Amino acid sequence: MLTRALIVVLAVLNVGVALWWMSRNEAPPPRPHSEAGVAGLQLLPSPPDAGTGGSAAAIARTAPEEAAQAWVAAAPEGSPPPKHAADPVAAPRPTPEPEQCLSLGPFAERASAQTALAQAGSAMVRPRLREVAGSKAGSYRVWIAPAGSREAAQAMAKRIVDAGFSDYYIIAQGDEANAVALGQYRNREGAERRLASLVAAGFPASLAPGADDAPASWWIDTAIPATSSPAAVLQRSGAARQQSLDCARLR
Repeated sequence: MLTRALIVVLAVLNVGVALWWMSRNEAPPPRPHSEAGVAGLQLLPSPPDAGTGGSAAAIARTAPEEAAQAWVAAAPEGSPPPKHAADPVAAPRPTPEPEQCLSLGPFAERASAQTALAQAGSAMVRPRLREVAGSKAGSYRVWIAPAGSREAAQAMAKRIVDAGFSDYYIIAQGDEANAVALGQYRNREGAERRLASLVAAGFPASLAPGADDAPASWWIDTAIPATSSPAAVLQRSGAARQQSLDCARLR
């Protein structure tokens, strides 16, 4: 009898506990406190590591050169290149230094011209040797009679250069030493034109018959910097005279 009563009491208690558990209301979790007018912080899911989105973020953090390489590897085929991957700007070409060109000579032999070329050294730019055929009898020449000394002949030559005449040389030896030769011509008309221009400039030039057959001679055609002195290059080479030259002939 007592055992049956205990079983009934336990059953009633179990039913009561079950009814209380089912009927209770669970309180909601407390919400974090936030100030009025301030949006709350929300956590977003992390972006995927694979695909173009993750690669683009990594590219943005790299240097421009590394970003370009990373973009090529990650971007879909056919995509346009990024702005920072533009082609490099070509460096400007240096401006060539202005030049002036002249011929130095005459030299009786090729070996003499080569020696003069070696003496001038770096003063000459793109030099080359040129052979001139000898003159025939019956030509005409323009000249200024021999001066009293080598110094006087050189002073006369400087005046000629300053006046704008370039085809001249000082005769170094012989009966006509210290004379200034101003050109040799195959016809009298050309010689007379040369003579007239020199006389008009105030020089005591004269016309004389050309010598007998003259042998071939050698000249040095060269360019020099525009800032160099042709007279200094002439003296350094040991040539007897100089002539102006079109620089196009050296190209």
